[in-house]
Amino acid sequence: MHLPLRFDWTVLATAFWLVLAAQSIFVTVLLLFIGFPVKTFAPVLQRLGRDKSRMAMVLAYFLILWWSFTWVKALVLTVDTIAVIELRERLNLRDLRKAVLAVLWPALYLFAGFLLIFAYNDVIASVRFSFANDAAFNSIDRRLLHGTSVSDLSHWAIRTFPISFFYFLEFIYFGMFTQVGAALILTSLCYGKSRGLQFVGTVSTAYCIALIVFSLWPSQGPYYLCAEHFSRFPSTLQAYTIEKVLIAKALARWNHEPLSRISTDYYIAFPCMHIAQPLIVMWFLRRWKRIVAVLAAYDVLLVIAIVLLEWHYFVDILAAVPVAGIAIAITDFSGLRNWWRRNQIENVPTGQGTASL
Repeated sequence: MHLPLRFDWTVLATAFWLVLAAQSIFVTVLLLFIGFPVKTFAPVLQRLGRDKSRMAMVLAYFLILWWSFTWVKALVLTVDTIAVIELRERLNLRDLRKAVLAVLWPALYLFAGFLLIFAYNDVIASVRFSFANDAAFNSIDRRLLHGTSVSDLSHWAIRTFPISFFYFLEFIYFGMFTQVGAALILTSLCYGKSRGLQFVGTVSTAYCIALIVFSLWPSQGPYYLCAEHFSRFPSTLQAYTIEKVLIAKALARWNHEPLSRISTDYYIAFPCMHIAQPLIVMWFLRRWKRIVAVLAAYDVLLVIAIVLLEWHYFVDILAAVPVAGIAIAITDFSGLRNWWRRNQIENVPTGQGTASL
């Protein structure tokens, strides 16, 4: 297809290593507060309470970052800095090196996996028309939704809700990626490098399945099929710009226009990886019930965001469930089998449990 073996390293490094890493550390701290005992954080608060100069330095650090960026970025970077310093103070040099490597190797594995995903997106879009099955999936949606469609629901929401509601939906939609980063950090630090690699392997396997499905039944989403999408959709939203660019780039790949570098372009609608990945995250974090409960609530909002921003058909969301399940079965079959057995034993009526065990 005459595609280059060159990547847009500036965009990839900025998006993955800087922005996503910083946000993922912040979300990891939030999940720790939700799922771990309060005593886990007592040493941090005690040190800040005893050492007034440290508290003053943290406040000055936050104010300088606020002045340089925004208060949100200042908060994220301040929490990240405290977390890194705390990890250094709690661990000796050998254990710290081990902890860093436990996170770094899965992170590198995830980065390499996404390079392949982005590359094969362009390959498949060059040999298969990216919008070939949009009409079919929209027709399936109308059957499932009793005559309505994702575009109809989105247009209703645009007429009903203020623009601030859609900014909130975008925050939820793009915040999904920090779930993956936080799960990588938590899994690697709590279970070790091997478990972190297994988590990343599961995410990568799900994406490989998605690539295969995309090569068989390519579709890009209801925003392509909707003739009124870009006239009704608020142009100030990030989704508006991204969706418009993705359509143009998918058509460019199909027409074999020259491509200088492979970047973060992603064309797959069916299945919806924005749902498959959170399901995998909850599987690997299932030990912490409160964390899973909060993530599940977040993911309900995520489904609403996906639909009302016209990113995916409803059938794409349904297809994400078996994709996540197959990926988990491939990479963590023993864990899935043990989980199933424990649940079977727990559901046995009283008096039969010992015999069953």
